[in-house]
Amino acid sequence: RDYIEHELPELIAREFPADMTRQGIMGHSMGGHGALTIGLRNPDIYRAVSAFSPIVAPSQVPWGQKALGGYLGDDKAAWRAYDAVALIEDGARVPELLVDQGSADDFVETELRPELLADACEKAGIVLDLAIDDGYDHSYYFISTFMEKHLRWHEARFV
Repeated sequence: RDYIEHELPELIAREFPADMTRQGIMGHSMGGHGALTIGLRNPDIYRAVSAFSPIVAPSQVPWGQKALGGYLGDDKAAWRAYDAVALIEDGARVPELLVDQGSADDFVETELRPELLADACEKAGIVLDLAIDDGYDHSYYFISTFMEKHLRWHEARFV
């Protein structure tokens, strides 16, 4: 978390002529989970937040419960800072999110659960562009097919 939220942006600002007022974050699967949670915790930094097949509520799914327990222990209240749905329930806000999810992803029903994010966003008034992409799984091919869409979506939010 510290690396993505602090160390990497500081390195980029120091080494490159980047406009640090126009940042976005995206990721895939667990990286998509990270993009959502980091973006939700830092809405003043990230103008655009998107994800491919993200784990959206790790505290509510088997793999996420195992990971959160392993990293953070049994205190489930501490898990909420690393759960996009819980962050939204607790008041975290961004204007909008973009998520692409493959309909043929083997993990969608048991681990990813995009409907939980859709419900949380609807209740919170966050615009969620959730695309269920027919026939795509969890693979590189899925990401590479929709990467340009995400890059253009981010670019439109940097103007």
